Amino acid sequence: MPTVHDWINNPLGVVDGLFAQSNSSPDWEKKVVEYFKEKLKLNDAHTWVPSLNDVPLHYLKPNSLVKFRCMVQDMFDPEFFMGVYETNDPTSNSKQVKCGKYKDITEGGKCSLFYLTSMKVKLSLTAQNSYAGSSQARVVPSTSYVPNRHKRSYEEDDEMDTQPQQMKDVSQGAQSSAESHGNTEPKRQETEAPNHNSSPSHCTSSLDLNFPLPGEKGPACLVKVYEDWDSFKLNDMLEVFGILSVDPALSVIADEREASSLLDPTEGMETVEEQRVHSPPASLVPRLHMLYAQPLVHNNPLLPSSASENNGDHLNSALGELPSVRAELLTYFTHVLMGDSLAAEYLILHLISNVYTRRDVLPLGKFTLNLSGCPHSSPYTEHLYKVIQQLVPSSYRLSMSLHNMNNQKMVPRKDYTANRLVSGTLQLANNTSLFLDETQLEQGQLDATGVRNITALGNLISWQKVDYDFNYHQMEFPCNINVLIASEGRSLLPSDCQVHLRPTLNPPNLEEYLSAVQVAQVPSQLSKYRVYLSVARALNYTISDEITKAVEEDFVEMRKDDPQSISAEDLHRLLVVARLLSLSHGQNTLSRDGWMKAKQLEALRISRTQQQKCLNGNEP
Repeated sequence: MPTVHDWINNPLGVVDGLFAQSNSSPDWEKKVVEYFKEKLKLNDAHTWVPSLNDVPLHYLKPNSLVKFRCMVQDMFDPEFFMGVYETNDPTSNSKQVKCGKYKDITEGGKCSLFYLTSMKVKLSLTAQNSYAGSSQARVVPSTSYVPNRHKRSYEEDDEMDTQPQQMKDVSQGAQSSAESHGNTEPKRQETEAPNHNSSPSHCTSSLDLNFPLPGEKGPACLVKVYEDWDSFKLNDMLEVFGILSVDPALSVIADEREASSLLDPTEGMETVEEQRVHSPPASLVPRLHMLYAQPLVHNNPLLPSSASENNGDHLNSALGELPSVRAELLTYFTHVLMGDSLAAEYLILHLISNVYTRRDVLPLGKFTLNLSGCPHSSPYTEHLYKVIQQLVPSSYRLSMSLHNMNNQKMVPRKDYTANRLVSGTLQLANNTSLFLDETQLEQGQLDATGVRNITALGNLISWQKVDYDFNYHQMEFPCNINVLIASEGRSLLPSDCQVHLRPTLNPPNLEEYLSAVQVAQVPSQLSKYRVYLSVARALNYTISDEITKAVEEDFVEMRKDDPQSISAEDLHRLLVVARLLSLSHGQNTLSRDGWMKAKQLEALRISRTQQQKCLNGNEP
């Protein structure tokens, strides 16, 4: 049987071996997938596999097994691929049947081809923070493959681009495409990375990696999915294991196809723009032939990536430490919020919130926090975002300046010329922390784009959905994004909860104070906070019949004297706060004590909000 060295460094040898043993049996493809699945389960073997997220492409061995954490960013049309082909040696007049699956370029002389249909899908990972960019175990570049120094890295390729227009990236993303294939007519799916501000004109002048966020520089990859490709949905988060393909001949083939289309547009079904988008240079956008993919419950490398039994054991083992870590995190946030312990409590609740289910169109579990009272003249919001960025796997700070609102493309739209989905800022992976800095909003007029962007942000907050623009219609895509709004007064956007910042500390130099607070947190302590937030969010939660009845009776009692004192909306928010408060203490069920603490917390917040309204009579 193949050794560890073989199945990681030469997976195609394993595939060819199983194909040769099959004697044309149709189940050989299932055996290939099962072989690699079993190998990856043994002794944490998945940690041995090099990651495209961690290791530069020029250090990875071509045709080796690699892994890639990504988000499904687009889905392309079906394509043909060669599943099996027959070669004919003219000297010996002998014929040999070979496997073409998991390969972009076939080997051998004159051959007869057996084509099967396939499909393309595009994947990407956006807004990923630095600590989440590494795997559970750092991967050492392959020692069995010496990289060719003439191969350039992503940054070098970008710098040496001779096209007249600079390539526009998006913030910290990775992308891939997928290809799939069924039993009778195997299908194949390809995925690619997203880039911001793209248009048909951009396609004609420079390579557009189509990342959702401005400034993003993640690796781009086309992942080709051969099995169950229709089970993948847009914006799904996956960890893909597949065979890396970076053959330079791919670029030559693409150039020949493009030249042919220019000479005779009727020869190919794809337009020139579509070919450039779907067939980028392999040195910049490698291909990954998927063998196996597992959905990512989260993107925290400090925890097991899948919802397996081991993950459940890990969560249970961490439960005992949650109360103590929570107390330390509360102290840290209190310092960051300049002594405001109430705002620190609500910040913890916000960071562990999660849409756990939907009832009709209502997303349950979301907890958008409006932190008002943030100073406009100081860089306080930037430092606050940096604190959050250190603790969550993926985040993005959107400065709500008038220029950004009127110019930024937030909603993804379909480009029918290039036949792709042009990504937008709001195409984010689940559980991304979106920090809206409203303190940057100045006086001025919102144009049509600005109004659409504000509407899109409002729909994201209220309904946890984004309406993608398909020109002739809009299509709703549900999401699960934690939105924090930092503002001076009450936000112009909706929120589930407003907490007005009330500092008890007044440091002479705010910037130095906040920097010192951050520096004081050692890496091991930050790792504890990161695990705490992910574990608290992942816990299951229930309410017993006894507590449900007690809550109902308490609600009736609160409305007895003044029916206007508490509404159904207030009760819903109180139940959300009680749920998050219980989970933050590591308790997966609501207790009477937890319910009373939630009521006290809300009473303090509401009292502060009313006092602020009295001070600012013009505030709604």
